[in-house]
Amino acid sequence: MRAKLLTASFSLLTFAPLLFSCTHQTPPASLQTTLYVYRFDPPALIEFSQDFQINREIPFSLPPNCGLLDLFPPPAGNFIAIELSCPGGQTVLFLDTLSSLNAGSAPAAVSQPVTDSDSHFLAWTRDGKAAYLKVDSLGNAHIVRVDGSGKNESIPISGFTYDLAADPGNDDFTFAFSRGLGQGSELWLAKQDGRTVQRLYADPSNYISFARYSPDGDQIAFIKIPDTQTPFTVGELWVTPATAAQGAEDSNARKLADADAGHGYAANWSPDGKRIAFVLRENPQDEQADQLSEALISNAYIVEVASGVLTQVTHLANGRVETPFWSPSGNTLAFNAVINDRMEVQIVELRTGEIRSLITESACCPTWMRK
Repeated sequence: MRAKLLTASFSLLTFAPLLFSCTHQTPPASLQTTLYVYRFDPPALIEFSQDFQINREIPFSLPPNCGLLDLFPPPAGNFIAIELSCPGGQTVLFLDTLSSLNAGSAPAAVSQPVTDSDSHFLAWTRDGKAAYLKVDSLGNAHIVRVDGSGKNESIPISGFTYDLAADPGNDDFTFAFSRGLGQGSELWLAKQDGRTVQRLYADPSNYISFARYSPDGDQIAFIKIPDTQTPFTVGELWVTPATAAQGAEDSNARKLADADAGHGYAANWSPDGKRIAFVLRENPQDEQADQLSEALISNAYIVEVASGVLTQVTHLANGRVETPFWSPSGNTLAFNAVINDRMEVQIVELRTGEIRSLITESACCPTWMRK
């Protein structure tokens, strides 16, 4: 999910960031870790080793007139979900990262699970074998679960759903939806493929966005985005016990920090579940930044969940940082940095604070996978 600055930039609808869900979930700990980054020119998915050296390149060109929105790795597996912005709307592709492993410079195998309408990525299932998509958003909007073979199953939850997250411990999932501008939003728990649902949290003044389970499944973090006509503003990072699913609506939700809102930047749990990395807007009084993403000044921060202590990770005074992602070891964060209208992928070693670019070419969408 978050709007990306591309070589040929494009603009999103005011509420488009609510439709994206950056569900970079924490995968099982026993599998091999690989970092991928998309390079725009020449176009390819770049695979890095654990010491951040380039292992190989997987040729992949964006379809004509389409822009790259994001990459979404599964909890485990070989397929990366790719979300594009195309003339007909958002489109999700599945790319097999192993298909070109023994094929030299041959392009990777790519499939399109939904071909008859637009599609928006919501989340992978907890086993990484299928993905939840929102399809036909401007017509008969509904939620489906699709796998790599193209099998398509309808999920009976609200077609107004804009966010979904799988419980890491079972087949339950949360979903958030809004009935329209000025009506706030609600967070629900779904069991039995959505046939049994229960409301967990409601907010009449905010969109509950990017709700994500902690790695142990005990807590849920989410960002509140003010329900206004202002495209970009300051929101709030909250956390609530997931035990609300066992009873009435939870009243123990608490705010951890202010957070950027409207750009589609998710907050992500550390692998040990003790910290959350997120994006904070540095120029909240700048009215131009309320309307134009290019005017945003932002940085990555980390908050300690138990104490609420904040640590600033990056220190951009001009430019913006987008959603930070944890390495499986918890020692490194990777993120997009947009400086002077140029997007690159940077990493920060948290023990030393050292920040560096991964490659010299324009790139985006760092994605850690285990397979």
